[in-house]
Amino acid sequence: MATETLTVGTSVQEDWKGGKSPFSVSYGKLMMWYFLVSDAFTFSALLISYGTIRFSSATWADPNKVFNSMPFLEGMDIPLGFVSIMTFILILSSVFVVRAVQEGHRMNQAGVVKWMFLGILGGAAFLGCQAWEWTHLINHGTTLFQNPHGPPAFGQLFFLITGFHGFHVFSGVLINVIIFVQAARGVYQRRGHYEMVEKVGLYWHFVDLVWVFVFLAFYLL
Repeated sequence: MATETLTVGTSVQEDWKGGKSPFSVSYGKLMMWYFLVSDAFTFSALLISYGTIRFSSATWADPNKVFNSMPFLEGMDIPLGFVSIMTFILILSSVFVVRAVQEGHRMNQAGVVKWMFLGILGGAAFLGCQAWEWTHLINHGTTLFQNPHGPPAFGQLFFLITGFHGFHVFSGVLINVIIFVQAARGVYQRRGHYEMVEKVGLYWHFVDLVWVFVFLAFYLL
């Protein structure tokens, strides 16, 4: 009996190994999903608050007039032109990270390094574009306390939500740089897998997806 109990106990321990994931994913990847779900609630609350204030106000800023400028083309009326470029850059950077994940599955170190580098460039370019947009709006009177295009709440919510999203992009760029350096040094090649690239890829795609809703709320409605 003792021998049978020991055998069963050993079998269970080998199967679970201290806690085998019931979702067939690694602990790190599962925790990333938990984080992204909790972060999605935060963004949802912010965007719902924006929608509530937006549609309860008698007047609101017209995005075609607020976001109609382009760097080096001052004086030209190009509604939503610059933010469309920003959106394209961010989506393209997400595609680059997808390619990095694919190359990781193939254990292609050079491919991972190349596509991660391009993804980082895309994220940095998006942040540069957002910095220009913020600077332009502030210089033309849109701040936390005043807004020449409508209620001050527009500026407050715009800087809060796009700033919160921009912080996520900035954090993602820093994390991607760390992963890029480790991949270039062959850390993941020696481990025999590139799961870290996949985990940061999940975060980067989440940031990209959230921007779609931010774009819809501020620039299209």
